[in-house]
Amino acid sequence: MSWLQKTREKLGGVPRRDMPGDLWIKCEGCGEILYKKELDKTLWTCPKCEYHFRISARLFTPMITDTFVETDQDVVSTDPLGFRALKRYKDQLKQARQKTGLSDALVAGEATLDSHPFLLGVMDFGFMGGSMGSVVGEKFARLGRRALERRQPLVVSAQSGGARMQEGVLSLMQMAKTCVRLAELEEAGVPFISILTHPTTGGTTASFASLGDVILAEPRAVIGFAGPRVIAQTIRQELPPGFQRSEFLLEHGMVDRVVHRQALKPTLSFLLRFFAQARGQAAIGT
Repeated sequence: MSWLQKTREKLGGVPRRDMPGDLWIKCEGCGEILYKKELDKTLWTCPKCEYHFRISARLFTPMITDTFVETDQDVVSTDPLGFRALKRYKDQLKQARQKTGLSDALVAGEATLDSHPFLLGVMDFGFMGGSMGSVVGEKFARLGRRALERRQPLVVSAQSGGARMQEGVLSLMQMAKTCVRLAELEEAGVPFISILTHPTTGGTTASFASLGDVILAEPRAVIGFAGPRVIAQTIRQELPPGFQRSEFLLEHGMVDRVVHRQALKPTLSFLLRFFAQARGQAAIGT
């Protein structure tokens, strides 16, 4: 009998301790195996290549606020079209709520940062791909109304695959609904700061996400309307390197600044302070 077999027999009565499978994660940027508790310290960015992991709204919100009180949690989607494909829409909504603990793809609320109050919306890709349906549009509109009434900045972090097909034309109507609210804010001089994270695509990009007075984006985030394959087939041309990445959009004027997640909170604080000072100076001038 070999030494290895004898050792196995001796240890046969010792219970095997399995390593939990949720302690480590592989970086999609460089392939490095990372300890999740260490990623918490780096705000879920890879310490090797600075890849920004896609995170939930619950994780993202405290990264850019000092305080946050959620509102409109009772606003939920129904099934206005009786949509049914491979799975009923009602079942998809129930599953998404159980998975994320959210009522829909946009978490809305009242926030402060360095004593500056503002209205905040954070989208969550985990809820049906961050798709924009009637509830997302309604929550956005309510945030905009409160921002207008209080003359407080509106900040929205987008993370979306586009309009929610299960609600048909009703989801497409949210593009106009959100844009109308932003037009009211612009007319009243209330600032809107748009933060684009990975990915921001489809009808979300084609509506409110691209209408910020200031548009920030996380590094290497995919931002666009249609997918690159569809665009390449349509125009029958090879797309340039980095197409639809935030750095490419910065070079072409669609994004104002690409901001590392660890610098996002101080950048937002600076912008809130800047707009507060601008409003104060305008009030003195009048």
